[in-house]
Amino acid sequence: MAQPSTPETETSGGSAAPVPPAHDASQLERAMFEVKRVIVGQDRMIERMFVALLARGHCLLEGVPGVAKTLAVETLAKVVGGTFSRVQFTPDLVPADIVGTRIYRQSSEQFDVELGPVFVNFLLADEINRAPAKVQSALLEVMAEHQVSIGGKSYDVPDPFLVMATQNPIEQEGVYPLPEAQRDRFLMKILVGYPTDSEEREIVYRMGVSAPEPKQIFTPEDLLALQGRADQVFVHNALVDYTVRLVLATRAPAQHGMPDVAQLIQYGASPRASLGIVRATRALALLRGRDYALPQDVQDIAPDILRHRLVLSYDALADDIPADHIVARIMQTVPPPQVSSRQGSGPNGGSPVAPPVPPGPMTPVPAGVAQSAQYVAGPAGVQPTSGVPAGVFDNGRPQPPAGPWPAPGHPGQPGPQ
Repeated sequence: MAQPSTPETETSGGSAAPVPPAHDASQLERAMFEVKRVIVGQDRMIERMFVALLARGHCLLEGVPGVAKTLAVETLAKVVGGTFSRVQFTPDLVPADIVGTRIYRQSSEQFDVELGPVFVNFLLADEINRAPAKVQSALLEVMAEHQVSIGGKSYDVPDPFLVMATQNPIEQEGVYPLPEAQRDRFLMKILVGYPTDSEEREIVYRMGVSAPEPKQIFTPEDLLALQGRADQVFVHNALVDYTVRLVLATRAPAQHGMPDVAQLIQYGASPRASLGIVRATRALALLRGRDYALPQDVQDIAPDILRHRLVLSYDALADDIPADHIVARIMQTVPPPQVSSRQGSGPNGGSPVAPPVPPGPMTPVPAGVAQSAQYVAGPAGVQPTSGVPAGVFDNGRPQPPAGPWPAPGHPGQPGPQ
């Protein structure tokens, strides 16, 4: 059994000092190492799964059969600890098989509530698209509100609670597409691809005799503490504005310089996408050892949060235009905040500088951050022009011209998963 980590240390005055982000990143790296002992390759998938853990979001893994989607979720649950349950979705499932039901006991002449397998910390919904829509919809309430209503009474699920679902995109028979309302409740959709040549050889060597057994690194209390520290990661107002503009561009592309994209999207992303991008950006920054977010964090995580929320039009479906191409075009067209460098701006010549505005609930200022910065108005709104040491917060590269689709190699262009 893993020993709970110490979230705070005592200072000489007896007060609790916050744990530096490097300590959290080291602990998370240990957990990722245990997962990678079992899962060869798929580094991007593993990183995104840990982001979902820290951001309190559910994730949907999509990939062809045999690429370790189910094994990755089971391994992650063992490393993090807590209770775990797996539900194999089949066409004959009913909602009561998932959330629970009331059973009449003749001996006591009363109804007893039989709770379903959702009352765990980690729920694996394996092959979720093999069950009818009414069964998939049974997860709507528990995914959004962390509770289940049975017989007019609500029952809370344990905390933390995360649903990790898998689905196969190439099946045509015996599968049911996820309802739009349920897709919106998944924080991110992670695409899982084939391993490389060297990774597949390593899979054969490592799994040929006996699979490695991962060790438990966290407890549920550790995960709750890490989630709380992820909530304190500093997100600048300019990044929040950039996030909102990305989401608004999915609803009204013509107003953001993409009239050709407007006919491809029937419905854009909901406000859940804006909230999810900010939460996931904080989690990704903590995972990378920082207590402040960068524009690159938003650019890295936004496609995973937007791709499954778009409802494509008939034109896009008829022309076989995937949602990833549309998201990539939006990422290319909407400019990120431009931040220039200034040497020695922080108290130690290397600390990020926060804006001279009072921090709100969405923008807590981390300890040791100076309160000075300069901003200018530009085509993307208010943009910082100073306040971050060189090499730390440098996104001043020119944006490529808007074209029909992103050029190969551009950060917005989806690469091999």
